[in-house]
Amino acid sequence: MIRLAVRAVLVHQSRLLMVNAYGPAHGSDLWCLPGGGAEPHEGLPGSLRREVLEETGLEVRVDAPCLVNEFHDPARGFHQVEVFFRCRLRRGALNEAWRDPEGIVTRRRWVAREELAGVRHKPDALAAVAWDDAAPLRYDPLERIVP
Repeated sequence: MIRLAVRAVLVHQSRLLMVNAYGPAHGSDLWCLPGGGAEPHEGLPGSLRREVLEETGLEVRVDAPCLVNEFHDPARGFHQVEVFFRCRLRRGALNEAWRDPEGIVTRRRWVAREELAGVRHKPDALAAVAWDDAAPLRYDPLERIVP
């Protein structure tokens, strides 16, 4: 079974919003964009607004998709397809006291374009799409999951 997820490409004041990719017990330094699993009958933009609010406390406007990414772990039978949407900040500010109800996202940060190369992140195509509003929809091919 393929899991469908949504992610927010939110650039505000020339910085990209990123969150830790795994929960604290995992010990990973991997960063990704806020988002998560799509829920049946919710619609992708609705799922993304909910996920961004849960993980960051921010309210966003969801615009057009800009990237489709997929990764898998054949040993576990896991396969995820992610649709990345351009978003705009509607309300809120990052707050260290904010708690993700699922307890996965514990760190949030704004990253400048020149900093991104020094941040371990996925997918690799982030830099190519985040700061280029005119970029066409891009596909990042299937790769193995990264710890």
